[in-house]
Amino acid sequence: MDLNERCSGVLLHITSLPGPHGAGDLGPEAYRFVDWLVSAGQTIWQMLPTTPIGPGDSPYQGESAFAGSPWMVALEPLVAKGWLAAPDAPGFAADKIDYRHVLPWREAQLRSAAAGFAAQGSAADRAAFAAWCAREAAWLDDYALFMALRTAHAGQPWWRWGAPLTQREPADLRSAAAENAEEVSFWRFVQWQFDEQFGRLKRYANERGVRLMGDLPIFVAHDSADCWARPDLYFFDADYQPTVVAGVPPDDLGPLGQRWGNPLYRWDRMAADGFAWWTARISRALTQADVFRIDHFRGFAGYFEIPATCPDATEGRWVEGPGLALFTAIRQSLGDLPIVAEDLGIITDDVHALREACGFPGMAILQFAFGGQGDHPYLPHNLKPGTVAYTGTHDNDTVLGWWHKTSARERAYAGSYLACSERDVHWAMIRACANSVASIAIYPMQDVLGLPTQHRMNVPGVMGGNWEWRFHWDMVGAEPARVLGLITAAAGRGDFTLLRLPT
Repeated sequence: MDLNERCSGVLLHITSLPGPHGAGDLGPEAYRFVDWLVSAGQTIWQMLPTTPIGPGDSPYQGESAFAGSPWMVALEPLVAKGWLAAPDAPGFAADKIDYRHVLPWREAQLRSAAAGFAAQGSAADRAAFAAWCAREAAWLDDYALFMALRTAHAGQPWWRWGAPLTQREPADLRSAAAENAEEVSFWRFVQWQFDEQFGRLKRYANERGVRLMGDLPIFVAHDSADCWARPDLYFFDADYQPTVVAGVPPDDLGPLGQRWGNPLYRWDRMAADGFAWWTARISRALTQADVFRIDHFRGFAGYFEIPATCPDATEGRWVEGPGLALFTAIRQSLGDLPIVAEDLGIITDDVHALREACGFPGMAILQFAFGGQGDHPYLPHNLKPGTVAYTGTHDNDTVLGWWHKTSARERAYAGSYLACSERDVHWAMIRACANSVASIAIYPMQDVLGLPTQHRMNVPGVMGGNWEWRFHWDMVGAEPARVLGLITAAAGRGDFTLLRLPT
């Protein structure tokens, strides 16, 4: 994808789609949403990470950097194959995800489908499954065994499985794989179906002029297949516990900073083999996205290292990251990289220099633009072409929610700048992003629909109640697509004929 192309799109996570099975997935509603994007003149669908979710149901704390989320696997294609009886969903809520009940139910359906495939899968399907497993073995074998062993150990983290498995003794791994062969096969089956379904969705979108934009977290979770498979790539002690963890330093809004807790990479060891792990990770991401955002890009220039013994971020320090050498190595293997750099937060000159040296667009969030004066870099008249302009992200309040909660000064400045009021502030912000010189403009679905605070996706630093939001088509109607299409066409980001101007 040409990142200098003038275009726009909508930010909506897969799980936020409608559907009868408790959470959005890769089923029929995903295709309906692609069609809706086309009707609205949009050419990008941005998602959050599609890897397995971890603690707090966050897609940014996953069990694997390579696997797809099992809970995004749609059930309808499994029914169509004859592997699964049409499920009778237990009346899940339409507007939010109840993870505590939805995930066990969906896992039960996937297990039934895997059993159906094992019993009656066609020869062609079995051959396709075997070929896919062989092709993806470099990450799949470790992931599937990791999940099987975690099941066998009642969900205990990998460092509590006993020395032979924790230390990955080859003979013990072979024995464990044999003893848990059925469970290993189940997790392989789920990943195969994820890839099959995601691939079909991507082809459908691309054929209609819609590009998929993924999201790549910079760090991995401690209890992940990645850390278990390659503990040598992280700062672990003899008991496989992190000695230092990731976070961000204290500031005026957070005097204790943020302690994320992710293990930190041994960049020296990654550099020694030409950053092979990262090259493989990016290669995998490119199979599912036409372009992707890298979260916390500043961590590649310099990251905040916190002693694992510190309960907050007050004892942390800045440490130099891998810098340009990482992306040079990846580019040498994979060619040009369609990457958007999430360069928000504490951004120093070295971060700007790295992003520019890589040639990656940065991000600008319009909600952040009204706290200063007319020289704020996020104001539309100050943006640069190599930028992705957002009204907000998954971590922001909705535009309408922001309008009600921001200071009287910011609200007055935004009202004057955008010539808007509460009634139309969401459209005014969308129009301002669209009319800017930013190459790409992205709007969360909540802002396209003009929704209030209770519809936001995530409140950073708050455990519980996040990542649950879903929309339903009754909320949409015809007007949002019509207005968004007009704004997009008028701003030169889409089909100009959508304006239907008189001749």
